[in-house]
Amino acid sequence: MTKEIYHHQGENLPPETQHDQQSISEENLNNYWRANLGLLAKLLSVWFVVSFGCGILLVDWLDQFSFFGFKLGFWFAQQGAIYVFVALIFIYSWRMKVLERRFGVDDDEEHSS
Repeated sequence: MTKEIYHHQGENLPPETQHDQQSISEENLNNYWRANLGLLAKLLSVWFVVSFGCGILLVDWLDQFSFFGFKLGFWFAQQGAIYVFVALIFIYSWRMKVLERRFGVDDDEEHSS
């Protein structure tokens, strides 16, 4: 009795290679996703603190300080939050490249050979 694996007709699955089996283990993938979700949680926390905290809740307290001649609360609500958001995008991209290399899911290794 042979065991058949059913694949939906619309699926276009790439052929599994020996390289895939060697470099990516189930444990590596789980650790990779755990690290990815941890990074996302940290960056989303910063995003929340800057946008909601500094831009709305703490704006009156921050207004007692000035930054380039503007009240700091106003500056965060209008300009600073945007700069932080752009910085978070670059930080996420940089940290994801590090995580991909550490856990062996980096696609760049295949293309550079």
